[in-house]
Amino acid sequence: MPRGPGRIRLFLCGDVMTGRGIDQILPHPGDPRLYEPYVENAKVYVELAERLNGSIPQPAGFSYIWGEALAEFERIEPDVRVVNLETAVTASGAVWSDKDIHYRMHPANVPCLTEARIDCCVLANNHVLDWGYPGLADTLDALKQAGLKTAGAGRNSREAEAPAVLDPAGQGRVLVFGFGCGSSGIPSEWAAADDKPGVNRLPDLSSETARRLTDRIGSVRQERDIVLASIHWGGNWGYAIPEEQRRFAHDLIDGAGVDIVHGHSSHHPRAIEVYRNKLVIYGCGDFINDYEGIEGYESFRGDLTLMYVPTVNAADGTLSSLDLIPLHMRRFRLNRPSAEDFRWIGDRLDREARQFGGAVETPDGRRLVLRWR
Repeated sequence: MPRGPGRIRLFLCGDVMTGRGIDQILPHPGDPRLYEPYVENAKVYVELAERLNGSIPQPAGFSYIWGEALAEFERIEPDVRVVNLETAVTASGAVWSDKDIHYRMHPANVPCLTEARIDCCVLANNHVLDWGYPGLADTLDALKQAGLKTAGAGRNSREAEAPAVLDPAGQGRVLVFGFGCGSSGIPSEWAAADDKPGVNRLPDLSSETARRLTDRIGSVRQERDIVLASIHWGGNWGYAIPEEQRRFAHDLIDGAGVDIVHGHSSHHPRAIEVYRNKLVIYGCGDFINDYEGIEGYESFRGDLTLMYVPTVNAADGTLSSLDLIPLHMRRFRLNRPSAEDFRWIGDRLDREARQFGGAVETPDGRRLVLRWR
């Protein structure tokens, strides 16, 4: 995938949920105890997946879950790799009692992230404090010790609001800001404060909030920086794009100088828009999870995941190209989709892109390409 001079290539994806069932198949599974209304042991999610698609190796190697994505990384050679890590990384038992679903991955399983050479984990989501403030502290420590940058959560509001600064060799800086919204299920109590740990939770998606972010981003942005706003927002299912999300994304681009809006929380991919030659992904869909075998919402095909590979011009952050690589989550591993599944997700992405003046084309049998006016 040639990129030409003066361009930066990124890998983006939606929720990477390496807790719960995924954690149980890795080399160092944590305590499987859960506090869910119907499931009390994380091993049940492994059993559901095996019942549907066959046995899963236990323990699986750290690279197992990435499957065919690893070959794609070698092919596309991204300069920067950013994921929304939707789990606490902890052995803490300080469960947040007012929630029904809790994700945690044992800190000794962090190599499952470094195997894929992830650069930045966005943490402004509705699972990072599932195991309380001790769990958040453990998460921050474990990721830092592994050399992974974080954005969107911290020991106070200053840390939570600060961007992860990525510096691909010779390409200029990429600033990753992490934001979370109450619409994704982030409790209001999780908002970081001057003297309290938590996430960088936005009060709303108003123009006033966008103006405040303009000042905050402007205070750290330097000339030729690429700014990525990674936002956990909205519900899990459905294709409708709330008007407030679209308006907020446009405000960030127009006022705050954001170059890419990286939206996530939805369990399946949603629409993509190119606004003033800047990329807006409204919902990336899940990338890795333990939902295999759970019934409900099958029509949305949440098992079909996407690698988003935007290439941007380093000088001004405008979008040069966007490749989309479909994969299929099966036996807790990312696999090549069947020809039928490849066509299905291509057709669905094309349908959703057309409402914003785009189109998704199929240049070959392994990737999709966004075209825009």
